[in-house]
Amino acid sequence: MNFTYYIPTKILFGRGQLGNLHKEKLPGKRALLVTTNGRSVVDNGYLARTQEELAAAGVSYVLYNKITANPDRKEVMEGAALARKEGCDFIIGLGGGSPIDASKSIAIMATNGGDYWDYMTRGSGKGKPITEKPLPIVAITTTAGTGTEADPWTVISNAETEEKFGFGIEETFPVLAVVDPELMLSVPKNYTIYQGFDALFHSLEGYLANIATPISDIYALKAISLIAQNLPLAVFDGNDMDARENMALANTLSGMVESTSGCISEHALEHVLSGAHKNLPHGAGLIMLSVAYFSKIAEKHSSDERLVEMAKAMGKKDAKTPEDFIEALKDLQKACGADNLKMSDYGIEKSRLKEFAEAAKTQNAVSFLLDPCDLSVKDCLDIYEKSYK
Repeated sequence: MNFTYYIPTKILFGRGQLGNLHKEKLPGKRALLVTTNGRSVVDNGYLARTQEELAAAGVSYVLYNKITANPDRKEVMEGAALARKEGCDFIIGLGGGSPIDASKSIAIMATNGGDYWDYMTRGSGKGKPITEKPLPIVAITTTAGTGTEADPWTVISNAETEEKFGFGIEETFPVLAVVDPELMLSVPKNYTIYQGFDALFHSLEGYLANIATPISDIYALKAISLIAQNLPLAVFDGNDMDARENMALANTLSGMVESTSGCISEHALEHVLSGAHKNLPHGAGLIMLSVAYFSKIAEKHSSDERLVEMAKAMGKKDAKTPEDFIEALKDLQKACGADNLKMSDYGIEKSRLKEFAEAAKTQNAVSFLLDPCDLSVKDCLDIYEKSYK
């Protein structure tokens, strides 16, 4: 029962909350506004609305709109250089997990010298300490997937080394987050699926992690229940406002799970795949691995009670065995049309699976330390092989 709770982010949650941004005491007078290199935030009016809010608040900004899916360290370094050049005193991430995660990393590099990978504590990173306080971060999420608006974590890739790692410190919690489900109505069907399952796996993994707390358990089970009930509705009717709102809440709760517990090795196994194949959406990779991954956990019998509780949260009220959870997971994937994703469609070669298994265990060893049971390289390879299509 010993645990530390720390989530310092102020959250504006609900329909229309973006319109209240100008009423908040923002952490500076000049912002770097970070978005993706796509058209979504422009075409749907979210960028213009954010700009109007900043003008009403008396805040100037410079736009950095070059963030890609699975953002790379080079984007972080370019954004940080722009923030310094323009005298920005805080960072705003507008969009999904990619721009908000990138905003956190840009906030670090805007005040610290060297290269971003100098501070990375995994893989080829040099593990240098962050000596200067990052710039404050404001998160405006337009997706229900990563929960990054309510946690300190930022996941960045390094294309040169095919690495992808999570990283974070207390100062990379956003000081303010806007979670407005009206901004999520425009998310396409496929990305509603990928993002929704990403949020689900954050909560499932956080519930199984050996550092789970009574607080994270409450958040996790509520998020799991909300996703099981609402994700299929949001997938097949993107304008279902109630479903979008419930998914937005589940997403933020999953971020709180990340803040009070943590991801286990399913994420490590996926990060290796999307680190090597930038075109693979993170949530899609997790879906591909999930049945084999959680079946492996079930085989170990380290978490039988928790797997049963997760099955109950997903709607199987009479669940009695870990296998009931596996069936609930399969049922949800089928209900969302996500049960036939293929690694081969993203150029992942079966011949590299052993290499990926070894890389996951070495590069992301920290994630494996949070597992409820030991997973060997052989176990990881078995998960990859059973997941491969």
